[in-house]
Amino acid sequence: MTSRRNPLVVVAVLILALLAGVGYLLADKGSSHPKAAASPSAAGAGSSAPKPSAPKPSAPKPSPPGGGAPAAAGTWVPADPALADVCRTKLPSQAQDTLGLIAKGGPYPYNRDGIVFENRESRLPKKADGYYHEFTVLTPGSNDRGTRRVVTGTAGEQYWSPDHYATFQEIDPRC
Repeated sequence: MTSRRNPLVVVAVLILALLAGVGYLLADKGSSHPKAAASPSAAGAGSSAPKPSAPKPSAPKPSPPGGGAPAAAGTWVPADPALADVCRTKLPSQAQDTLGLIAKGGPYPYNRDGIVFENRESRLPKKADGYYHEFTVLTPGSNDRGTRRVVTGTAGEQYWSPDHYATFQEIDPRC
């Protein structure tokens, strides 16, 4: 009976050692996290190591929808770093006009402006239903709404689509 138990004990010890090693590696990777470095347990009680003078600020929130003036430098954070950005001033003048109407709350040239954008193709970050709204950007020479749109998110982010939602760029209000 002892001979059967020994292999089980060895396997159990190996599994525990493996779990301890994985836990150690994961804990070691987390030590570079600002909260872990600033916590008393990470610094050690009674340690003479200097403590940070102030906690690091959290990431700023996205700017509110085009309030006319661009946000102060350094306050804008992309909602999705995977999407390309475009400076607000680089957009066509008609898109800038639409952003101005959005900031004022209208009136909009088309009755479909402001409706919920459903993000069916998931080209924008996934959000709850009703999060995004779409607005028409006038297209010179077009006899209908054309293909250009601005889509806004509830948190204030704004996106430009020159090709009826085939592609998007997040609008950077700082420039």
